[in-house]
Amino acid sequence: MVYERIRNLREDADLTQQQVADKLFINRRTYSSYENGIRGIPSEVLGNIADIFNTSVDYLMSRTDTKKPYPKSFKNRMNREN
Repeated sequence: MVYERIRNLREDADLTQQQVADKLFINRRTYSSYENGIRGIPSEVLGNIADIFNTSVDYLMSRTDTKKPYPKSFKNRMNREN
């Protein structure tokens, strides 16, 4: 799966792949392989990318066209259930 929205969000934020990789504490090549669909993105990393760009994982995966992240109360409730 190619994550076009991740690239678009990164470019809209005027960030380089290196800058995003640094925020994720990963190598730039690893991040590039995620962005280009060469490697699958682990769910924890996908969640961190969503947090960096203040959106939802569903938006990154093109499951919704709503950029706005879910309300924090929803996130907190889900964390308590797990």
